[in-house]
Amino acid sequence: MKRRLKHRTSSIFVSLLLLGLTVVFLMPVIEELQNTFRLSQSLKEVQAELMILEQENTSLEEQKTKLLDPEYVKSYARANYMLTKDGEQIYYLPQEGGSDE
Repeated sequence: MKRRLKHRTSSIFVSLLLLGLTVVFLMPVIEELQNTFRLSQSLKEVQAELMILEQENTSLEEQKTKLLDPEYVKSYARANYMLTKDGEQIYYLPQEGGSDE
């Protein structure tokens, strides 16, 4: 009977020791998994931001190319800033379906 009790006590002690060692060895693995997940999320956010910036860059490059064309600059200035050539007059035409009726 004492032998069984002693054996049982040592089995419980060994089991608890192994359980403790398992927890100690698994903690760094769990922390690395959490870190990997966080980095993965961060990478997705940065990739989305990069795509937006690349689209913006493409748009700006196209605008830069257009602004190097003197005819485009003249047309842009006339349309957006109402600039005229000497002797020209600007007339505003009513738009169809407007509330100016």
